[in-house]
Amino acid sequence: MELRVDRERCIGAGMCVLTAPEVFDQNDEDGRVVLLDTALAPEWEPAVREAAEMCPSGAIAIVSGD
Repeated sequence: MELRVDRERCIGAGMCVLTAPEVFDQNDEDGRVVLLDTALAPEWEPAVREAAEMCPSGAIAIVSGD
């Protein structure tokens, strides 16, 4: 699974941080998404998928090869 975030599209709702805090954070200055780790642990996958689905602006994209 490859994960991409679009900071320009992000509106700072913070749903990703609440859902998968091991993977996402928010920038202190603008509140937009920050990807903490590009090497995702397998156990984080369900939370990351949920965060992408819950993102109100669609700023999180999952690109999977499977």
